Amino acid sequence: MINSMTAFANQSGSHDGLSWQWEMRGVNARGLDLRLRLPDMMSDLEQHVRTTLAKHLKRGNITISLRLSGQSGEAGLQIDDTQLDRVLAALDQVQERAFAMGVTLGQPTAADVLNTKGVMTTAQDDRFDESLAGTLQTDFATLITAFCQMRADEGAALTRVISDQLGQLETLIASAARTANERSETARDTMKSAMARVMDNTDGLDETRITQELAILAVKSDITEEIDRLNLHVTAARALLNDGNAIGRKLDFLCQEFNREANTLCSKANAAGLTAIGLDIKAVIEQMREQTQNVE
Repeated sequence: MINSMTAFANQSGSHDGLSWQWEMRGVNARGLDLRLRLPDMMSDLEQHVRTTLAKHLKRGNITISLRLSGQSGEAGLQIDDTQLDRVLAALDQVQERAFAMGVTLGQPTAADVLNTKGVMTTAQDDRFDESLAGTLQTDFATLITAFCQMRADEGAALTRVISDQLGQLETLIASAARTANERSETARDTMKSAMARVMDNTDGLDETRITQELAILAVKSDITEEIDRLNLHVTAARALLNDGNAIGRKLDFLCQEFNREANTLCSKANAAGLTAIGLDIKAVIEQMREQTQNVE
């Protein structure tokens, strides 16, 4: 069963007067892109989260946030004196350099300084102990289980949609084959006319050149290879749906191959009915490609 890259899950809990809220979102991406918003004092938890995610997920843009609060509200904030000194020293250096070069700079406000990364930190709480870290890890396991279940449920829905689209393609490909056979009489007449034009212009040409020209005409009107390849691609896509691994990129590549064969079929059609079927095939391929963008 395939998985979707689109999912959402949240989880809340409490411990020793502290409460928290996990939130996890996932959307499609070319690879695995993790964006974690965890409290500064939870570096060990962050490593655990990253390791766990890598075990469960292969692709997707994943955003995870953890919000901690105490009985009296949000965890307190405090100024990191060391980081503040660094920022102020850097500002002083910038001002001096600007003055030396004759450049006038606006004075930064206290709010500007406080908004500099690292100046304001979450106050360390003596309740942030190993017991809390273990509880949060256990809670995160529940969160990712729910998240993966939603990805699986969405993946099952995607499987049904893509399978139906493959069924539509099979029907259209069979219709294209029938239409190509039905146009064979007209195609033969067209070929005869083309051959006659070639034969009328054979002065100075050797037999090898004439044979090549006739072979080119024959290839341009034959869509047998395109029909066969399209059917092979359908079979390959169905096999991928039953694979159970991360198949999104392979499905996306197959859609490109589907489209290549459909384009060639349309270019060789030389008949309104066959061209219409070719365009219908291209429309279904595009719909399927949109769905595969969410497959892991």
